[in-house]
Amino acid sequence: MLTTLSTKKEKIEQVKVLCEEEKALILAHYYQDEEIQDIAHFIGDSLELSRKAEETDAEVILFCGVHFMAETAKILNPNKKVLIPDLNAGCSLADECPENEFKKFIDQHPDHYVISYINCSAGVKANSDLICTSSNAVDLVKKIPQDIPIIFAPDKNLGRWVENQTGRKMKLWDGSCIVHETFSEEALLKLKTTHPDAEIIAHPECNEILLGYSDFIGSTSKLLYYVQTSDVKKFIVLTEPGIIYQMRIKEPNKTFLDVPGIDGCSCNSCPYMRLNTIDKVIESLTTLQPQIHLDKETRERALIPIKKMLELSS
Repeated sequence: MLTTLSTKKEKIEQVKVLCEEEKALILAHYYQDEEIQDIAHFIGDSLELSRKAEETDAEVILFCGVHFMAETAKILNPNKKVLIPDLNAGCSLADECPENEFKKFIDQHPDHYVISYINCSAGVKANSDLICTSSNAVDLVKKIPQDIPIIFAPDKNLGRWVENQTGRKMKLWDGSCIVHETFSEEALLKLKTTHPDAEIIAHPECNEILLGYSDFIGSTSKLLYYVQTSDVKKFIVLTEPGIIYQMRIKEPNKTFLDVPGIDGCSCNSCPYMRLNTIDKVIESLTTLQPQIHLDKETRERALIPIKKMLELSS
């Protein structure tokens, strides 16, 4: 049963008590709701969260993100309890790349080196040679010798952007993120017309047309860093709007505008990320459920390309 605490302050205090009792660390992605970001011990993008999960001495890791992120924490910490507030917090991109179909795909290209974006299942990671994030994808692809053909999965938009940045043609899996794929071009152009002094900043999971309008393209952490170091005072943000909360905290005197989706929704939020709530966090810390479980073979095989990523990105 979910907590009956009434105020946000009471809930935050309860989270602190439970974390101390269970020696728990709360990791949260930038795309989480504001209340989740407020209670997290560490907020980051996929690469930063992977590093933090590997380094922690906490006995329990509560991952406020989506399922593949919690799986990654478990792969790196097999002897720790890894929790996720809601097991239904999946990922459309990961779902579009089932392990069995992916295995067939790579079997058709046996001479290819397989690089998988971290936004995929443990099973897909286990069938990969190297994992990347949007922060390091370009750098990692550049480290692969030119004579070695590459499969890049599962995000075709990120893959195309990496191709453009590196000059490497890759075999792309045909997948995309429902959030980044559905921003409205019309709405973006209207915002730019209304706010001509604003810069457009975008995550590389956005489609190629939208990236073409962008003044800066980068991962969530790089977007956050960019707005802190830029002299520009207004930004149109083409990524999941959860990051805007941190942007406003870091730069309260700057303006950040989110872009509606194709359906006209004023905030193009990830429905899976938003399944996690502070009430579910309290319930999870109280019961130490739901836990992430992986079979030993999958975990050990998936660990190899993740460790390779962390080593090459250090």
